[in-house]
Amino acid sequence: MKTPLPAFLLLTLLSVGLAAHAADGPSGEVGVGVGYQPYDPSGSRYETVPLPYVDVDWGDVSLDTDDGLTWSALNADGWTAGPFINYLPGRTANGSLRGLRDVSDMAQLGGFVQYSPAEFWRVYAQVGQAVGAAGGQGGVLGQVGGELGYPLGLGIIGSSQLAAHFADGRQMSTFFGVSESEAHASGISRYTASGGFQNVTLTQNVEFPLAEHWSLVASASWTHLVGSAADSSIVKEIGDVNQGAVQTAVSYKF
Repeated sequence: MKTPLPAFLLLTLLSVGLAAHAADGPSGEVGVGVGYQPYDPSGSRYETVPLPYVDVDWGDVSLDTDDGLTWSALNADGWTAGPFINYLPGRTANGSLRGLRDVSDMAQLGGFVQYSPAEFWRVYAQVGQAVGAAGGQGGVLGQVGGELGYPLGLGIIGSSQLAAHFADGRQMSTFFGVSESEAHASGISRYTASGGFQNVTLTQNVEFPLAEHWSLVASASWTHLVGSAADSSIVKEIGDVNQGAVQTAVSYKF
């Protein structure tokens, strides 16, 4: 991944959290996999991409493929809160997106709060600022959601997650807005995006044991665009309001 700024910030936050927990060793799962997913938030096309799989805890620091790097600076009675850093992929405006502007890769810096009185369920909220973007891109974005885990028998573990994502007008315009010059270059109608909820996503995860320390993990998700994102001319002319994604990976637990 070409993400030098996010990588630097991830290492910075990680060093802060680990300083207080140097005596504890990490635990979790790491692996590699593949995903079939939308190329960009508008669903203009799909792509098959290699993906890392990471779910590692080290004291109050966690590194997760979806949630990024989090530090539970406050942790009491099932409540955790603290800063996080995550990676936000950009887009190259080629193919059906030709004529629109490219969007650079970004990092999201922000804070989260989570309530999880038991390991198998949680509710959470997070909000942060996109940084490292080109001029005029990026903004504030976040999500609220919940996740429930449960056994399915034969050592198979499942979990279901529902999340609602939101963004301010600047962040929404980054992926869903079309300026007058872009409209002339792309043939897509001019559109001014506004802030609000962007989508609702339902994800189903399953983990199958393969051997000692080894598992096959898989997930399928459905995303429904709402509000200004759903009304975007990009979505209406070349994208899709309803989008799906599937991912699978082989992981090693330590």
